[in-house]
Amino acid sequence: MTPELKTKIDQLVKENQVVLFMKGTRQFPMCGFSARAVQALQLAGFNDIKDVNVLEDEALRESIKEYSQWPTLPQAYIKGEFIGGSDILLEMLQSGDLQKLAQ
Repeated sequence: MTPELKTKIDQLVKENQVVLFMKGTRQFPMCGFSARAVQALQLAGFNDIKDVNVLEDEALRESIKEYSQWPTLPQAYIKGEFIGGSDILLEMLQSGDLQKLAQ
């Protein structure tokens, strides 16, 4: 990961309440996991989701995996903290923990 990409990711994570590094966009997800992650966040009450389409930038797609030390996409950050992928978001939604983060 280049220092520039690390700085870019740091800024995205710190400057947005919710950042979802995903394949596609909120409006047009390009994989089922990304679509489920968006849906879980919206159902939990997050309205302002910053989506980052990793399909547009191969270097970013690989760097975000190194940054989070998480091998798969999508990846959600809430209030500057790495949360995980769609499975974790869905589990948190079912338990009510994701809704608590939205408050």
